[in-house]
Amino acid sequence: MDNSIFAQLSFVIGIAAVVSFVMRWLKQPLIMGYILTGILVGPSFLNFVDAKDTFESFSEIGITLLLFIIGLGMNAGVIKSLGRVSVITAGVILLLVGFSGHLAARALGFDNQTAIVLGIALFFSSTIIILKALSDSRELSRLYGQIAIGVILVDDVVATIALVVVAALASGSAVTVSSFALLGLKALLLGVGLYIVGTKIMPRLSKLFASSQELLFLFSISWGLIIATVFHEAGFSYEVGALFAGVSLAGLPYATEMASKLKPLRDFFIVLFFVTLGETFTFEAMQQSLVPALVLSAIVMIGKPIFVMSSLGWLGYTRLTSFKAAIHLSQISEFSIILVIFAASTGFIDQSAVAVITLVALITIGISTYLMKYDDELFRYLEKHLHLFERKNLKERKQKHALYPIILFGYHKGGHEFMRVFRDMRERYLVVDYDPDIIEHLESQGIRHAYGDATDEEFLEEINAGKAQLVVSMMTDISANKVLLRYINRFEPRTTFICHANNYDEAAELYRHGASYVILPHFIGSERISSYIKQHGFNPKAFDTYREKHIITIGKKALKIS
Repeated sequence: MDNSIFAQLSFVIGIAAVVSFVMRWLKQPLIMGYILTGILVGPSFLNFVDAKDTFESFSEIGITLLLFIIGLGMNAGVIKSLGRVSVITAGVILLLVGFSGHLAARALGFDNQTAIVLGIALFFSSTIIILKALSDSRELSRLYGQIAIGVILVDDVVATIALVVVAALASGSAVTVSSFALLGLKALLLGVGLYIVGTKIMPRLSKLFASSQELLFLFSISWGLIIATVFHEAGFSYEVGALFAGVSLAGLPYATEMASKLKPLRDFFIVLFFVTLGETFTFEAMQQSLVPALVLSAIVMIGKPIFVMSSLGWLGYTRLTSFKAAIHLSQISEFSIILVIFAASTGFIDQSAVAVITLVALITIGISTYLMKYDDELFRYLEKHLHLFERKNLKERKQKHALYPIILFGYHKGGHEFMRVFRDMRERYLVVDYDPDIIEHLESQGIRHAYGDATDEEFLEEINAGKAQLVVSMMTDISANKVLLRYINRFEPRTTFICHANNYDEAAELYRHGASYVILPHFIGSERISSYIKQHGFNPKAFDTYREKHIITIGKKALKIS
């Protein structure tokens, strides 16, 4: 059988497609399908992949492209605003998880040096797992997502220092202040250079690159990979370089277009990353390392979330933000494996630690994938027990959107009619939707939008929903409309609230809760009420008479039906 790289790649992608289809049919996370593919083609089963170095290079490209695209969507203000909380939270994780991991490893029979490295390895969280989950759920811009990203950025800095220290200790050299000073100087020079290029040079050249779609794509991928390589040669990781390469271009008007063109290529290489991770699994290693791996996995999946929630709660964040950030950080990183393999290859630690940390990675990544997928359901189940992680007097630390006088929840079922009126009125508005396809459409049209759940009070606070003058809900779920209406009335009872109902009983109930106007099917459409808004504005008093007439009409209609 042909065993060329082309054949191996074709076979792996084919297996991944079949397994992913089964996982989608079973409604399971696709990431688990990719990892399962790696196990199937790895040494425990088919043992088909020989070009391991090639597949690892493909994986590195996938991670680099992912971080570059994330950087394109970020800005310096976000990084600065979350710098303090990210450093504090990462410091708490390093201290407590590292110490717990060291004690556990010692109790399991590892020597002191091996226990220290294993403890540090448990500190790191997986960049690619977290960012893939946030990207898939369209929650990269949410506060908890930004905190998680900030923490893994600190992880990368610690990772760089850890490699320098292990390399020095393994060679018998002393770890000097000058080596760290040199690393800091390199970081400063690279940062200043990127800032100058991103703010002074790129804005002048961007029109040239954007003149051709092919040229824009080629420039985007070359810039991300080249800057990542420069950072790597300077002693940093590819991931850090790729992220800052993206941040340096985030201010360009074509940043969104760059990101959209790279996403299909990113997804292809990321599949190969997870396949490569699955290949590391062997039954022999599992039998020998299962007990130590389970103990260390418990520290990561129980201890780390508790430490993160405690830290964020102390800093003044809500239990929802703390919980979701903690869930997304509840695994170890691919770098954890790299660090342990490197330390073992130099003879600095026991070789058996490699199998243990690999199994810990598979366990924690696999379970955390499900935790991240069902984090909302988990929070609702555990919410009453999480008050311990929330201060009574919360500090205002929310990352908020700009104030919009009009917020439209839901784009379909007549939402576009309202948007046309808002544009005619020359009023600023925000469109909120929970459908990724609609969000992509709004983004392509340049419409201000936010992806989120209308029943999530944390999200409503982030978009300043309580300060809007007009809220229009195109949702037909009465429970969601009632939650939204209660939230609006709590902060600003004078806000005009227009919503949908499926029948007269639902409309009457929404009116009892204080809705300004309820749209009913076959009675009055979005076109008529939107015209009324255009004519009278969105002053609540303008709706009083209109509302009273509608309530009377609803009563008459309901009597006829009954």
